[in-house]
Amino acid sequence: MKRICVNKKARFQYEILDSFEAGLALRGTEVKSLREGRSSITQSFGRIRGDELWLYGMDIPAYDAGSIYNHDPKRARKLLLHKREIKKLSDAASQKGFTIVPLSLYFKRGWAKVELALARGKTTYDKRETIKRRESKREMAQIRGRKK
Repeated sequence: MKRICVNKKARFQYEILDSFEAGLALRGTEVKSLREGRSSITQSFGRIRGDELWLYGMDIPAYDAGSIYNHDPKRARKLLLHKREIKKLSDAASQKGFTIVPLSLYFKRGWAKVELALARGKTTYDKRETIKRRESKREMAQIRGRKK
């Protein structure tokens, strides 16, 4: 499994409730650009249109060696999931406060995959708690390191 990019902000800004693995419907120059490790999913989100799930805001820069057939970097990309998974996501995401967020983008056996999460936005208080926990873990690790 070759990891391309990770959405670090998603785990901080959202409470992750459930995660799914989805395939991506891509064009040739998009795949070549991804293999070079060029993409960003920090501003992206999932939305259901009809019976299909789409990923908006994902940035895959144009392939350098591409010609006039290069892709649009910010276009919406179709996500490939089973119908029951799409139904589960659409039922949950239709409730207030829930959203579909990509967590990471990677290649698995040569296929581009996205790890999606059904998430609920964290409040400011929850974000502060996350920061406190992270800092206390870091301090404990430093103390343990000094004693050895």
